[in-house]
Amino acid sequence: MPESIQIASLIVHTRPELLGAVKANLQRLPNLEVHQQSPQGKLVVVLEAAHEASLLDNLNAIQNLPGVLNAVLIYHEIVELPEAPQIDHEPALAQAGGAR
Repeated sequence: MPESIQIASLIVHTRPELLGAVKANLQRLPNLEVHQQSPQGKLVVVLEAAHEASLLDNLNAIQNLPGVLNAVLIYHEIVELPEAPQIDHEPALAQAGGAR
């Protein structure tokens, strides 16, 4: 499990007549959400990934989709995930037995 998660926001500029097709292709990518769109062919997209390289791979894939004129990274953040609590795996009986 990763100790952090990468979050990025993009503006994707498409040919307006291909907006629907581009949006459908974007929604096939994992960990991607389309948050806003305009009739002029602009989309606000949020990506999440475990590693920065995955974000860059997705950005490259988006830039190469048919109908995409440009895709630009506008925000990037690394969110540190909280550590999982440590679990004591010793049986309760063993602990109780030592208290006799």
